[in-house]
Amino acid sequence: MKQVKWFVAAVVVGTLFFGCKAKEQTAETQPPEKPKAEAPARPKAETPAAAPAQPEAAASAPAETPRKAGYDRALLRPVLLKDKAPEKFQVKFTTTRGDFTVTVNRAWAPIGADRFYNLVKRHFYDNASFFRVVPGFVVQFGISAYPPVSAAWDNANIQDEPVIQSNKRGYLTYAKTSLPNTRSTQIFINLKDNAGLDRQGFSPFGVVDGQGMKVVDMFYDQYSESSGPEQDQISKLGKAYLDKGWPKLDSIKSATLVGPPAEAAKP
Repeated sequence: MKQVKWFVAAVVVGTLFFGCKAKEQTAETQPPEKPKAEAPARPKAETPAAAPAQPEAAASAPAETPRKAGYDRALLRPVLLKDKAPEKFQVKFTTTRGDFTVTVNRAWAPIGADRFYNLVKRHFYDNASFFRVVPGFVVQFGISAYPPVSAAWDNANIQDEPVIQSNKRGYLTYAKTSLPNTRSTQIFINLKDNAGLDRQGFSPFGVVDGQGMKVVDMFYDQYSESSGPEQDQISKLGKAYLDKGWPKLDSIKSATLVGPPAEAAKP
């Protein structure tokens, strides 16, 4: 997927582009509270998922398709990956820092939830890196480790959705450019309450469960944005590009659908 420098609004200041550098809209790190805007080189829609709607009942995860040659070949044909997600489902992330689970509520953002469901079902995020970690702001991921897959999803964007949930700590949201309907595959996890992003149309669709944020908080964050990886190069060259220039970045070993979330205990 081409890089998208993500468009975000600072709470009192102006706007900023949210993402990494180069082709995707990226905010150059300033104090987390006031990220500095970086002009987009080539705003590209990374097939973003839908925005929030209303939560519904949980469902069990379907069987997953075996992968070949490092990635599922079905990922090369995005137009065919249109399964409707359960109203609520969970995804287990196994990372280089440990495991955490995300619960997705389709009612918060049905389009985004469906996109995420199909990507995870086909193991799109396996081996992908957390290429942008801004302390006290966000952790971003979602560029495939495999260039052919990135190329296939280059223009597979989805429509925007209304913001139903706020961008609170631990909530997952699709990154996007300043242009409409540019969500694709890139996602960020809020490291703090970022209510300022709500007004910019960033629609959360899921949340990290329980103590999972303890793992997310440990992702390597010492590479500055000014000297960090370029998103267009990640897309073109894959994980080898990151391993060579930014070897300390953490990554996703696997992201898989798991059973429905447990019912909340009644008082």
